[in-house]
Amino acid sequence: MAGAKEPAHLKLERFGTVLRVTINNPRKKNALNRQAYQELGDTLVAANKDDSVHVVVLTGAGDFYSSGNDMVSAVAEEGSVEEKLARGNAILREMVRAFIQFDKLLIAVINGPAIGIAATTALLCDVVYMVDTAYFYTPFTRLGLCAEGCSSYTFPLLMGRSKASEMLLLNHRLSAQEALQFNVVAAVVKKDELETKLWPQILEYGKLPIGSIKATKRLTNRFQRDQLHEANDRETEALMGRYQTEESMNAVMEFMMRKSKM
Repeated sequence: MAGAKEPAHLKLERFGTVLRVTINNPRKKNALNRQAYQELGDTLVAANKDDSVHVVVLTGAGDFYSSGNDMVSAVAEEGSVEEKLARGNAILREMVRAFIQFDKLLIAVINGPAIGIAATTALLCDVVYMVDTAYFYTPFTRLGLCAEGCSSYTFPLLMGRSKASEMLLLNHRLSAQEALQFNVVAAVVKKDELETKLWPQILEYGKLPIGSIKATKRLTNRFQRDQLHEANDRETEALMGRYQTEESMNAVMEFMMRKSKM
C-alpha cells in the first residue's frame, strides 16, 4: 500500500502489521458518499494484496461509527437519476464484495451508532467490538428500500429470524447489550477503554501467524462466500427496483425535508 494516494474520506494508520481505517467525516456523522464507498472498497482490496498487512480495523471518527449513506450527496451528483442509481449501485456492490473477499483478519470497532450500510457491512467483519452506548440501526423500510450489505443473509444467520425481521422490517435499534445477547458482537466495552484496553489487545492480534489466520478463515467461510455473493447481487438488484418506486421516492423526500429542518 506504500505510495498509494491518501483517501479523502478515510484516515489510514499503520501500527506494524495492523492497519486502522477510520471513517473520517465527523461533520456529517461519518456519512458515506459514493467516493467513500469506493475508497473503502479499494482500501480493503489493497490491504488484502499487501503482505505486510495482517489485520484491518474499521472504526469511526468522533461519536459516530457511521450514519450510513449520504443521501444529500447522492441526490446532488451530476447525471440523470437512472445514471446516478446505476453508478451508485455498482459501487455499492463492489464495496460489499471487497468485504466478502477479504482473506485476512477484519475487525470492526463500533465506537458509536452504526446506521444502514455501516451496520450491515460491520457485520461482515470477522470480529466486532462495540462501545456500550452504540447501536445498530437499519431503517430500510422507513425509507422504502430493502436489505443491503448481505443483511438478508447475515442478520437471520447471526441473530435468528425474529430479531433480524425486527431490525430489517420494523426498523428496530439494536443496542450494544442486545447485540451481545444475540451474539452479534464479541464484546461490549466502555468508550474510555477503547484506546487503553481494546487497542493494545488488537495490536497483539497483529503478531499472530497470518498463514494460520488465513487458513482457518478459509475453512470457516467456505460454505458462506457463495451465499454472501448471491445475497449481495440479489440485494443490489432489488435496490435498483426499490429506488424508483413512488413509496421510496416519497420516503426519501420526507427524510431530506426532516434533514433540512435540523
